[in-house]
Amino acid sequence: MLVGLGVSAACAVAALIAAAGTAAMAFPGRPEPWPVHLMRRAAATAAWAAAAVYCLGFFAVLASESDFNDGANSVPAPACRDGFDPAMIQGLTHHRSSYLPLRFDCVRDDGSVYASDSFYVWMNWSSALLALSAALLAIGAGYATEFRARKAAAAP
Repeated sequence: MLVGLGVSAACAVAALIAAAGTAAMAFPGRPEPWPVHLMRRAAATAAWAAAAVYCLGFFAVLASESDFNDGANSVPAPACRDGFDPAMIQGLTHHRSSYLPLRFDCVRDDGSVYASDSFYVWMNWSSALLALSAALLAIGAGYATEFRARKAAAAP
């Protein structure tokens, strides 16, 4: 679990450094063409932020999975029992975990399912939207560079 927090923290620090580079584009002396550099730096910021959020969720699922069947009072999974009322965990048979998308679901004997933690929803959406933003910004920077090169080649 400590490794997971360390990896997530390293990605978060990288995102903050990339965000500082993006913010530096507002000051005089910025590199030209500045829109392309701005999009590249914003893409790096979004990519590092997506990695930080995903790593946090990945290692949370991994920790829940490792707590299962690990000594006394570990079956059913503690993530499915801790913090829930007794009526909710009645008939709990097993769990299902997934790393893409992030989730740790608890299954009852009647087939009904409940999530062990609602935080996985925002982690999935945040990491997906940040990764999509990073991809779109990187593609946009590539198109802007190509457009600028074609415009320079067409000029007399």
